[in-house]
Order: sequence, then structure tokens, then C-alpha cells
Amino acid sequence: MKQKGNPYALSDDNKRYQTYNYYLRHRFGKKVFKVPLNVDLGCPNRDGTKGTGGCIFCSSKLSGDFAGNPCDDIKSQFCDIKEKMHHKWQEGLYIPYFQAGSNTYADVETLKGMYYTALGFENVVGLSVATRADCINEEIADLLGEIAEKTYLTVELGLQSVYDDTAKLCNRCHTYADFLKGFEMLKARGINVCVHIINGLPNETPEMMVNTVKVVGELGIHSMKIHLLHILKGTRLAKMYEKGDYQPMAMEDYVDTVCRQLTTLPQDVIIQRVTGDGAKSDLIAPLWSLKKFCVMNEIDKKMARENLWQGMNYSKEKV
Repeated sequence: MKQKGNPYALSDDNKRYQTYNYYLRHRFGKKVFKVPLNVDLGCPNRDGTKGTGGCIFCSSKLSGDFAGNPCDDIKSQFCDIKEKMHHKWQEGLYIPYFQAGSNTYADVETLKGMYYTALGFENVVGLSVATRADCINEEIADLLGEIAEKTYLTVELGLQSVYDDTAKLCNRCHTYADFLKGFEMLKARGINVCVHIINGLPNETPEMMVNTVKVVGELGIHSMKIHLLHILKGTRLAKMYEKGDYQPMAMEDYVDTVCRQLTTLPQDVIIQRVTGDGAKSDLIAPLWSLKKFCVMNEIDKKMARENLWQGMNYSKEKV
């Protein structure tokens, strides 16, 4: 068995960090697909409960640009997207992924119905639920804890940054303390939590972005998604960009920042994503982000060139 503390401790290839694909293949013994779904539960940051207009970077599809059609039922969405995935991979197991919007933003009975419906599909081995931490309460946490005892459940919490000034500027309508409250309810029930962060948020320096990862890495998270801030048509961020009030990260700076972030995370944290791609038809900038695999390759090359690996600079001391 490979030991932790070396560049390839949790890798079967050239990756110097633990990928989600690696984790799933070793846990389940074969390829596992996440099948993105859209049940259109909305968001308290849009309907006036917490705020209006949503985050300055969020598209009208509530980050569900590649999810299913919310006009279709869950099973239809699941079958349609599953078949599209099989054009690339012949076989595998499935994790239904409630992706678009805040997927705990409903009453418990509604949530229970949609979660268990998805779990009932053939060859499903888990469930992923994307939401906001302020859409978690004790009753919902109990339901998620019940599901976590039956299957491989991951709750994905959008944090983006630990800095409250950044959250306010982005119209997140919640604080880091609010995030911690929801996170702790999940952690107390043994639920796997994946935290989403975004690099390139307005007024943030690379040092701030790295510190966000350091702080979150102390929490005992299951996994992390590292995103790049995309400027999409129809968003308030697009208006800021047009006025010259915001400039996106250059690819070189993004690659450097991600590499630094990875070195500060515990080696057992699963890295679900190191970049992302916005819908091509809606993307204004940065256009280099469309070459997702190129960005990933640049991260790999830099880590190899400078002999970096996930966790090498991780310290258990509080940051």
C-alpha cells in the first residue's frame, strides 16, 4: 500500500493530488458517473427570503447550466443525461447529483421524496446534494443523516470565500459564521461535506484565496471543488466587467494559486474539481477557461516541475 506523504500517495497516474475519479474507482471498483439534475427549488438569495438578484456571478440557471431540464421529472432527467454520458463511457455506476440551485430549500417531505426517488434508480451507489449552508436546519440535517447511513452521501456547500467582505460584495447574503453553523449540523451527523470555493472573486488577492483553503482545510471536510470565477452574460458581474470595475484572473495566476492551495490541504481531502467551464454561449471572460484540460495540464506540469503535491505544506496549527 502506498504511504501518505509522497507526491503519488493517492494517485494512479501523474496527478499529485487525490482526484474524485481516483477516490470513486477505489471505493466502488469501477467508473462512477455523477448525473446532474435540476429540480428548480430556487434560492433564498433570489426570492427575497435572504436577498434578491442572486450572487453577482450566478447565471439564471442557478449554476445548473449542464444539469437536466427542470420541466422533466427526476427519472427522465436521470435517464437522458445518463445516456449522453454513455456516449463517452460504456459502463459504470451512478451518483444522482442535485446540482442547480439550493437543493435543501424545501420542506422535509418534498426533499425526502426527491432524494429517495433518485436513490431508487438502478446501479445508483450514492447521492450528491448541492446547497447553501443557510438552507440547512436540524430537521433537514436529520433527513440527510438518515440517508448517509444508507448510502454514500455528499452534501456540497457553496462557500466561495471565508471573507465576509467578499461575500457582501458578491451578494451572498450569508456570513462565514452562517456557513459554519450549517456545516457543523452536517458534520455532527457524520455527513460527508464538499466545500465549493471560487478563485478570482472581486478584490481578493491570491494570498486571500490560499487562506480560504487553509481555513476550510482545518474543518475536517470530505472534499473540495475549486472553481474559477466566470463572467457570464446577464449577471451583475458582467456589468462590473463592462464598466472596468472587475478584471478576471490570468491563466498563469490561476494555475499558480491552485497549486499553492493544493499544497495546503490535508492529503486525504478529495479534490472534486480544480477548474470549471461556463456555458460557452454565455461566457464573456476569461476565454482561456474554455480550454479546461489545458488548464488542468498546466496545473499538473507546474506541480511536477516544482515538485509540489497535495498536503506537503499542510499544518494542523490553526490559521
